[in-house]
Amino acid sequence: MRNIRFLLALSLVVCFTACNRKPKVTRLDTMTSGVASIVCEDCFSPIIQEQIDTFEGLNPEAKINPVYTDEVTAMNLFLKDSIRTVIVARDLTGKEFNYIKSKELVPRSKKIALDGIALIINKQNVDSLITVSALRKICSGQIKSWKGLNPASRMGDIRLVFDNPNSSTVRYIRDNVCAGKKIDANVKAMTSNKDVIDFVSKTPNAIGIIGVSWISNKRDSTHLSFSEKIRVMSVCEFDEARPDNSYKPFAAYLALQKYPLVREIYMITSDVAGGLPSGFLDFVAGDEGQRLVLKTGLVPANRPARLVSIKSEF
Repeated sequence: MRNIRFLLALSLVVCFTACNRKPKVTRLDTMTSGVASIVCEDCFSPIIQEQIDTFEGLNPEAKINPVYTDEVTAMNLFLKDSIRTVIVARDLTGKEFNYIKSKELVPRSKKIALDGIALIINKQNVDSLITVSALRKICSGQIKSWKGLNPASRMGDIRLVFDNPNSSTVRYIRDNVCAGKKIDANVKAMTSNKDVIDFVSKTPNAIGIIGVSWISNKRDSTHLSFSEKIRVMSVCEFDEARPDNSYKPFAAYLALQKYPLVREIYMITSDVAGGLPSGFLDFVAGDEGQRLVLKTGLVPANRPARLVSIKSEF
């Protein structure tokens, strides 16, 4: 009887322990199969969507679900652990890195590309040269008319448009062009990069600020031209813009650091090693993914870019 009572008590303890033990989570994905979600800033959706399409084509059992949004929302989703892979125009800060580690996660980041920030104008506008200093004055409201750039211009007031108030493009212009000062309240913020292109193509006196991958001419295998819907301005980092010291955001000029408005793109994950997010990160940062970066008019971060001689028309 005593043995029966002992066995009964032991079985109750085992049962109680098993009922209170957290269920073990079994990952079913691998580096090349399964389902994974990523969040990416809308600025980089053309290049990342091409990466996804190619990766899934090579790995039929893999499915990448992208969420395209602004930079602020993307980073919030990542830091809240809602999505464990993010693609944005900056690396983690030390504070963000430590915050993720405090959740017993190991963040890993890789620079995947150099991107140019393009200034686009309507095709009717012939004033295609601008200095960084003039851009700063436009963004701060000191220059409001096209005559401030060219006294002979008949374009009237400048209508400056960004993609989204929470985008990395706005942050870059504020921090790097305007030295941290606020952008003029009259500057118009759209909801997407596509909206910027549409607005500029229909508005003769507009300037749009946009990521290069959105205006690359995919039909041009040399990547030496841009969308036919708009005109791309040449930018000079000096006080006087001339055809011989101003550059358009071609990949070669980004790589040679001649074009002054350049930012880095990072892919960051806090997911476990060996899962599908890690496989996708390795693909994007690897040889084939970097070739796709070059194809979209950007500069690969992890392989040499082929530089060719180009002539620009101003």
